[in-house]
Amino acid sequence: MPQPASTSLSRYLLAQAYNNAWSDHRLLRACNTLSQAAFEDQSRTSFFPSIRYTLNHNLGVQRFYLDALWRDWRGEPPHPDYHTFFEPEEPYATCPPLWQAQRESNDSLIAYCSGLRDEVLDAVVAIDRGDHVQRDTRQRLLAHLFQHQVHHRGQVHAMLAGTPVAPPQLDEFYSAGEADLRAQDFAELGWTEQQVWP
Repeated sequence: MPQPASTSLSRYLLAQAYNNAWSDHRLLRACNTLSQAAFEDQSRTSFFPSIRYTLNHNLGVQRFYLDALWRDWRGEPPHPDYHTFFEPEEPYATCPPLWQAQRESNDSLIAYCSGLRDEVLDAVVAIDRGDHVQRDTRQRLLAHLFQHQVHHRGQVHAMLAGTPVAPPQLDEFYSAGEADLRAQDFAELGWTEQQVWP
């Protein structure tokens, strides 16, 4: 699929989708080395009380918005029951299957953003919230989704500081001069610099 022009807003959103996936890859690789006790420890100080809960929440929210975005793209009505994405609240008890599910969701987000062009970003997406219908443009929903993911990844990053596992660097994605610092991650993700930064 051809990518948006390098100077367009849609290209920036695609870069955000790649950054989202790369950041999750680094963070979850670190979390995957935790003991199960540390992964599920409920005594941590954050918005949610554990690393496991926070990562499950981030995945659930991303799936929720992605479902709405893809349904809109296909011309389908909103999902009839948004609770589906949040019950149970922690569907993944261990890190390996959660990491795999997050990667699959991230691949879907990249695929979605790859198809965007600036002229379609103002299309309004409807989301059935049960007691009301949320309506936001594709651009605003994606901006909200990326901000939400950064917000909670930062909390997991801080919680890792209270474990034997060092929090990974999460700001080496955009600079051209730091390509060597992300080369291993890109190889593990099956990406090239040219693919992400054409």
